[in-house]
Amino acid sequence: MPLQMKLSAITLDCPDPLALAAFYQQATGLEPHPKSDADFAGLNHADGLFIGFQRVDGYRAPRWPDQTVPQQLHICFKVEEDLEEAEARLLELGAGKPDHQPHDAARARVLTDPAGHPFCIVRS
Repeated sequence: MPLQMKLSAITLDCPDPLALAAFYQQATGLEPHPKSDADFAGLNHADGLFIGFQRVDGYRAPRWPDQTVPQQLHICFKVEEDLEEAEARLLELGAGKPDHQPHDAARARVLTDPAGHPFCIVRS
């Protein structure tokens, strides 16, 4: 019988936790954790999932798809709106768009957050 585990938190290393938390807060609408500070910030989801952002001195951004600095983590988000609209909004918020796009553009897009972590947006 498998162990019953429920994902409760994901934490990303970054150079500026408050800035990265603000990016994801604007992108997702999640609530900022009240004890967020310059060393560790977080966002709370109503279902209990917590996304944390932890300051790392000398942080090196992932170089996806290049492996000189591996991605280490990849998050996918379902979006309700058109992918073009979602992508444009995320780019306005500070996301980047790598040249390499491994998916059908009508189905999914790979973007990077302001700290360089790759993430996908997928039409739900």
